[in-house]
Amino acid sequence: MIKKTSFLLTMLLVSSMSILAQDKDAVIEAIIQEANENSQLETLGHQLMDGIGPRLVGTPQMKKAHDWAAAKYESWGIPARNEQWGEWKGWERGISHIDMVHPRVQSLRGTQLAWSPSTPKKGVTAELVVLPTVSDSMEFKNWLPNVKGKLVMISMPQPTGRPDYNWEEFATEKSFEKMKDEREEQSKAWDQNMGNIGLNRRSLPIALEEAGAVGIVASYWSNGFGVNKIFGAYTKEVPTIDLELEDYGMLYRLVESGQKPQLHVVAESKELGKMPTFNTIAEIKGSEKPDEYVILSAHFDSWDGGTGATDNGTGTLVMMEAMRILKKAYPNPKRTILVGHWGSEEQGLNGSRAFVEDNPEIVEGVQALFNQDNGTGRVVRISGGGFLNAYDYLGKWLHEVPTEITDEIETTFPGTPARGGSDYASFQAAGAPAFSLSSLNWSYWNYTWHTNRDTYDKIIFDDVRNNAILTAILAYMASEHPEKTSREKAVLPISNRTGEQLEWPEPRSPERNGGQN
Repeated sequence: MIKKTSFLLTMLLVSSMSILAQDKDAVIEAIIQEANENSQLETLGHQLMDGIGPRLVGTPQMKKAHDWAAAKYESWGIPARNEQWGEWKGWERGISHIDMVHPRVQSLRGTQLAWSPSTPKKGVTAELVVLPTVSDSMEFKNWLPNVKGKLVMISMPQPTGRPDYNWEEFATEKSFEKMKDEREEQSKAWDQNMGNIGLNRRSLPIALEEAGAVGIVASYWSNGFGVNKIFGAYTKEVPTIDLELEDYGMLYRLVESGQKPQLHVVAESKELGKMPTFNTIAEIKGSEKPDEYVILSAHFDSWDGGTGATDNGTGTLVMMEAMRILKKAYPNPKRTILVGHWGSEEQGLNGSRAFVEDNPEIVEGVQALFNQDNGTGRVVRISGGGFLNAYDYLGKWLHEVPTEITDEIETTFPGTPARGGSDYASFQAAGAPAFSLSSLNWSYWNYTWHTNRDTYDKIIFDDVRNNAILTAILAYMASEHPEKTSREKAVLPISNRTGEQLEWPEPRSPERNGGQN
């Protein structure tokens, strides 16, 4: 009797295990195994961020990155192409070297801004001046001749180089409040004076250049230790450089104390005329519904203060790795799985807007689009994007993702459509069900978003691997979904800003001839 009971229990256990094994999806299991046991993320990240570097639109590095991505897809057996959608001002960064040569010698930390004109080969040496306090624009115009032959400092000097979280940890409450009050008063006075000058951040450098300044010196602090945001220059003939907070503040104080500091600036760069701009497209053709598309989406370009690691190198790695895994685990998808690496997102979603405008038949066939663009962290938020029935299908697809990934994801349905921010907005505006895979912060906005510190070492590969698994499974589930996804739009809420009901955004045309003076 004991032997028979034991035998029956064993058979029940084997039967239960067999049923559980049958319940597991073989493709999902293969996706997880490939991602965890054969990850290519570190290698891809090193090749892209360390080897090719930043990917500013219009630069040779951007074209090199497109060619690298297309070749990488081809090596995985995934057909790929670079599609030209426009032209941009061609420019190549050279050496930036900035030294104080009076009243003492010190090498400074800074760089020229993107698209900055070059200095002469031997550089330029000049005295620094700061903007005057004026009562109106006429007083400023009368002062302008003073900039001839000078380097002009145009940013407000920061009263502290310590971010607020550092003050909160160590300062007395009284001291912290005093600092904030003084900073606010200084900022208001600076803004008032800029209003009196009558010029903005675009027109001021041009006016100074036209008055004979030999260069513009700025500092755009990103509210963290050692971080500045690096954007583009507006000058046409003289260089624009950004100095880190500590050096900028020192120089500003030296000017104010009458010591007439001088800099020697070498900022080499090349203007290359008009350069073609591209999107890199790769696809695994659908076996049953090739004219319906699951799109993986990430912008490929970056600013060039760092190497574009978290904006948007990590989004790029997620989509490349997901495609590589899908080719192995799911080589014959029901629907076509297409990946888009968009150019010139940073200048206004231009690559994705061009793709939407040029490929209406693909947009019409979109089953779902998944976009990732806000840093290296694991995905923690997904919105329905204003599509009324998004919960029905996204909820089912997310159910198949391992719980250790989905447990941290908050969903919002139906949500609202984006009006910018990243490339999924281009598709949502055209009515295609497109979704942002929004990630954990990891101090993104202060420390890596468009800064000089956005480099390979900031990547959290465990989180990026989770995102690749999530993306690959969502793409698989979307491809296999029995019906075409609903595009029915929700009734949008009342705007808190205007008090009027929000309307669905309209598609916008890209800038196809950008950066031209």
